[in-house]
Amino acid sequence: MRETSARRRTLALILGAVVLGSAAAVVAQNFDKVEIKTQKLADGLYMMQGAGGNLGVLTGADGVLLVDAQYAPLSERIKAAIHAVSDKPVRLLVNTHWHGDHVGGNENFAKDGATILAQDNVRVRMSVAQINKTYNDTTPPSPPLALPLVTFPDSLTLHVNGQTVTVFHVPNAHTDGDCVLWFHEANVIHTGDVCFNGFYPFIDLATGGSIDGMIAADDRVLAVADGKTQIIPGHGPLTDRAGLQRFRDMLAGVRANVAPLVAKKLTMEQAIAAHPTAAWDSTWGKGFMKPPAFIGTVYQDLSMHPTKPSH
Repeated sequence: MRETSARRRTLALILGAVVLGSAAAVVAQNFDKVEIKTQKLADGLYMMQGAGGNLGVLTGADGVLLVDAQYAPLSERIKAAIHAVSDKPVRLLVNTHWHGDHVGGNENFAKDGATILAQDNVRVRMSVAQINKTYNDTTPPSPPLALPLVTFPDSLTLHVNGQTVTVFHVPNAHTDGDCVLWFHEANVIHTGDVCFNGFYPFIDLATGGSIDGMIAADDRVLAVADGKTQIIPGHGPLTDRAGLQRFRDMLAGVRANVAPLVAKKLTMEQAIAAHPTAAWDSTWGKGFMKPPAFIGTVYQDLSMHPTKPSH
């Protein structure tokens, strides 16, 4: 019990300034300066970037399908960006998971008539306060109108604007409620936060996330993608199958390097000092999750769940 508490305190010190500091910066930042950038991927299908998770926008006669909603203060800017490519309202909003930079605008779109869909656990998480003891952070419950109206356990299929869209749950990856959207005819996949393109990811252990789940989720996406698939990551620029493969291989490599340190019962500080991410830091270590924070997350995860996966 004491050892677990010590690990939590260590990880809190390492990650507190990174994660909570980033959250504080989000609260303090002037959203008026955020520009919503639109990138066309196929006829009627777009990726939009602002602040928070990347958006997917599918337009057509059926109305707009929106993937994620970023932060509430950005809703009017997002609506304006959507209006620039479609004169139809947002009819469906799919949340890839429960984090505020993906669901913060839910209520604003629901007020305009959008139906919100998500995996079962997203509604569960959003319905009650989420307490993260590691970071000493509490996320309050979401307003009732912001909650997903339609939820599913494993998968569902949407038929919208000439696209067959498979929405499938990838369990215990970034969180316990992640879903991926596969736009079949356009050959586009939105991964949500099971892919961070260009930097180490945040894995939310407190709400069911795991390094093994992240790797397994990416393997599922890789299994249906091909050389021409465009992949919208949760964060970072548009990528493709090769880019997702590099991300997945980095995750597996870091896991493989951290696992023996956990098995040898090194402390978290000793594991971090061993630099198990050295081979990847120059490519992946420049985002908000610095190498010590990422190592600390993987260390804590494997300390709690040491079972060796078959990757």
